Amino acid sequence: MFKYVMRRLFQMIPVFLGVTLMLFVLRIPGLLPGDPIQLIVGERELTPALRAEIEEKNHLNEPLHIQYGYYVGGLLQGDLGESYQKSRPVTEILGDKFPNTFRLAFAAILVEIIVGVLAGIISAVKQYSFWDVLVTLSTSVLVSVPVFWLGMLLQMFFGIKLKEWTGGSVFLPISGMGNPPDFVHLILPAITLASVSTAYVARIMRSQMLEAMGQDYIRTAMAKGLTERAVVFKHALKNALIPVVTYIGIDLGALMGGAILTESVFSWPGVGREIYLAVLQRDWPVVMGGVVVVVVIVMFVNLLVDISYAALDPRIRYGGAAE
Repeated sequence: MFKYVMRRLFQMIPVFLGVTLMLFVLRIPGLLPGDPIQLIVGERELTPALRAEIEEKNHLNEPLHIQYGYYVGGLLQGDLGESYQKSRPVTEILGDKFPNTFRLAFAAILVEIIVGVLAGIISAVKQYSFWDVLVTLSTSVLVSVPVFWLGMLLQMFFGIKLKEWTGGSVFLPISGMGNPPDFVHLILPAITLASVSTAYVARIMRSQMLEAMGQDYIRTAMAKGLTERAVVFKHALKNALIPVVTYIGIDLGALMGGAILTESVFSWPGVGREIYLAVLQRDWPVVMGGVVVVVVIVMFVNLLVDISYAALDPRIRYGGAAE
């Protein structure tokens, strides 16, 4: 296991360098709209002396390979640069927003696990029944609906129409996360964020359960007189969960990095909305810092997912020829 983990960590290095190289290229003046030095200066007059001072401070007067070295060195030390608009370190800005994104992502993952896995199991066990058809149709609709449009529909129904129909006694907040943050403000954005992923989880769970239920060891378990519940949850489910865990793990990394559309629609003050606002303001250090955070989170979540395989399937071993 230790050798496997170390090898995976070393495999992350070229991925990290590739991403940082692409982000560094975006920093080259002229590739992105706006003059980065003018954006740093803001409304002050940009004199030649001030330009030279900023270039020297940010190593912009050095050759590109030297600038890249400074850039990677800063990233390894946790320095994501300084925001053009807020004149604050990007690490502080993203650090303030990250707990909010974590709260939203965690709620969305819970919805995926509870609703998606249960729907997939029911659909597989009750194949061709009303519940199977309902799950199939529902997942097809959710996969087809754009996330931002679904969020707006939920806002209109639960935040406006329901409030009108009940005289204001029943409704859900449609923006923000409350002060202090509360569970009610989390409901609509969490459902919206989890909608597409929940549909995929249900589909994957259904197909894997159907495949597992057709295996010889399942027939043997049934022939021994085990109950359907024991066969499903003690034998079939454990093997069927492996692809589901893979998908949920990858999705968790993406959600933790920031759900830009959902956070923007619901004005949720998280990393995704911060990146969206930074794009509008051409605050490229915040955008690039956010991308770095997303990539690092996804890589480490993927590693944890791979390690979890051993717990789900004892046939998987991380060592020797069985790898």
